[in-house]
Amino acid sequence: MKRANPEDKNLIIDLLTKSFDSNLSVNYIVKQDNSRIKCIQALMEYSIDVCWMFGDVFLSDDNKSCALILYPQQKKTTWKSIWLDAKLIASAIGVGGIIKTMKRESLIKNLQPKQPMAYLWFIGVDTLYQHQGIGSSLLQEIVLKAIDENLPIYLETSTLKNIPWYERFGFEIYNELNLDYTLFFLRNIIV
Repeated sequence: MKRANPEDKNLIIDLLTKSFDSNLSVNYIVKQDNSRIKCIQALMEYSIDVCWMFGDVFLSDDNKSCALILYPQQKKTTWKSIWLDAKLIASAIGVGGIIKTMKRESLIKNLQPKQPMAYLWFIGVDTLYQHQGIGSSLLQEIVLKAIDENLPIYLETSTLKNIPWYERFGFEIYNELNLDYTLFFLRNIIV
């Protein structure tokens, strides 16, 4: 696992866009019109930029998987973060989606613990190489890093088939949120 560089940004956007193309949670947020893929790309670009400011962006050594980790305890409002939020609204959510997105984010924040954590925002594997252990290797490295830093890992998923995968790495469901889909809240507190 290595920290991503700005030169890796387009690769990471592509990996995550393809990995989350049919994801219920992502598609709940982005505009659902003929620009949907561009909206997902904009969401991923936003997430990368936020993680570069307040977290970590990792690539597997073979560049076939990536992960975005946010440290919410480090997040603060800056001119750049305001600009990124405005850009996300214009390029991915649309004015009509602001209220729905803000409500969703508020509900999520209310269910998340108020403690220092490593928040696994996104993890994705090149669709040509899924089910070959690449994502598992990356997740294992993330778990070990969190243990070294004495931080629990939290995440949400709307993909039922991913829950047993996360459970293999010590994650457990601690809550659920019902929107137009069910969002499962998981934590790994092996620290």
